[in-house]
Amino acid sequence: MDGFEIVAGLLTLAALFSYLNLRFLGLPTAIGLMAIGLAMSLGIIAVGSVFPGVYDGAVALLSRIDFDETLMHGMLGLLLFAGALHVDLGGLLEQKRVIGLLASAGLLISTAAVGGATWGLTQLLGLDLPFIVCLLYGALISPTDPIAVLALLKSSGAPRRLETKIVGESLFNDGIAVVFFLAIAGAAGFSAGGHGSGMEHGIALGVLELFALETLGGGLFGLAAGWLTYAMLRSVDSYEVEVLLSLALATGGYALAGALGVSGPIAMVIAGLVIGNHGRRFAMSERTREHLDTFWTLVDEILNAVLFVLIGLEVLIIPFDAHWLLPALAAVPIALGARAVAVGLPVQAMRTLREFTPHAVKVLTWGGLRGGISVALALSLKETLGEQQPRSYELVLLMTYNVVVFSILVQGLTMVPLLRRLGLSRS
Repeated sequence: MDGFEIVAGLLTLAALFSYLNLRFLGLPTAIGLMAIGLAMSLGIIAVGSVFPGVYDGAVALLSRIDFDETLMHGMLGLLLFAGALHVDLGGLLEQKRVIGLLASAGLLISTAAVGGATWGLTQLLGLDLPFIVCLLYGALISPTDPIAVLALLKSSGAPRRLETKIVGESLFNDGIAVVFFLAIAGAAGFSAGGHGSGMEHGIALGVLELFALETLGGGLFGLAAGWLTYAMLRSVDSYEVEVLLSLALATGGYALAGALGVSGPIAMVIAGLVIGNHGRRFAMSERTREHLDTFWTLVDEILNAVLFVLIGLEVLIIPFDAHWLLPALAAVPIALGARAVAVGLPVQAMRTLREFTPHAVKVLTWGGLRGGISVALALSLKETLGEQQPRSYELVLLMTYNVVVFSILVQGLTMVPLLRRLGLSRS
């Protein structure tokens, strides 16, 4: 199958699964699509136990899709731009200190906590998982996924200020997490495929260098690209041209950021905020705003559908060993516990400076979904860690996938009941 046939197949599955979910399940779209994809994969595994050719064919087909490349260098820029386009900049700036602390210090705390707990557990079980690999796993599983979070919060009814914190953290921490992940991978000699950092002289120095170059550079690049597009939008009044300019910003801007060596995800978040706030308010007519919103809503829904179908199908290529059952199951409470600490410490430190919504730590902990970004980062290690330490790579991949599935299916489905139980739901 060529590239077009693969894309056609994924779109067809996304459409079919969307219909089945809407017609029979009634789950939130992202959760329903992933659940159906997961059920289909398990069905293929069951059938494959009797007819091995069915399973082998499905695995061979799925192996042709580079999940890391598809998400990190294809979908992510569009999805982040679409998400940021509808975020209120005023509310984000009001919560900037909390968001900044959660997306930076909170991320580092979670990485250390997950890495340390995972290493301790694997040592206790007699599994030879090096500490640096555990730390690398902590870095890839710690960021909350903006795509999953935005899909969840569309109808959650969370308080506005709390929703802004969750969305803001998820939009920014993935870019910072990628930088931290690359620094650890480079220091360990595992340059992640397609994201090579070349940093092999220490984690701390690597983080500082990459943070300055990618994170700050990405922010400045996104601001410049956003304002340039904003100026162009102000000079014309044609919704066709203006929608096309926004698409060029999200695709061309993301590609150029990667070529310049700065963070594409952070660049697209900043650019989306500029266009979604100043651009929407001062550079567009009502007709253009309507068409822009319709276009990017459709782009967001279509790409989300394909992504969550892919996450569900990925179980076909996730290795499993009976000796890994306990660490795979323990990965969920470890990730949740680390998330609670990573959220609780910054919130507690800032309570003397500002007031927080009641039960903020509980909601931020449970609402911090992991998603496709964690899976993509884990899969990016296939050609390095996978070749040097194949068993370590397979265990990391299994733990990552287990946490992501639990996060989306269980946390995603119970978020609204949790808000209602705590008396925080607006719906």
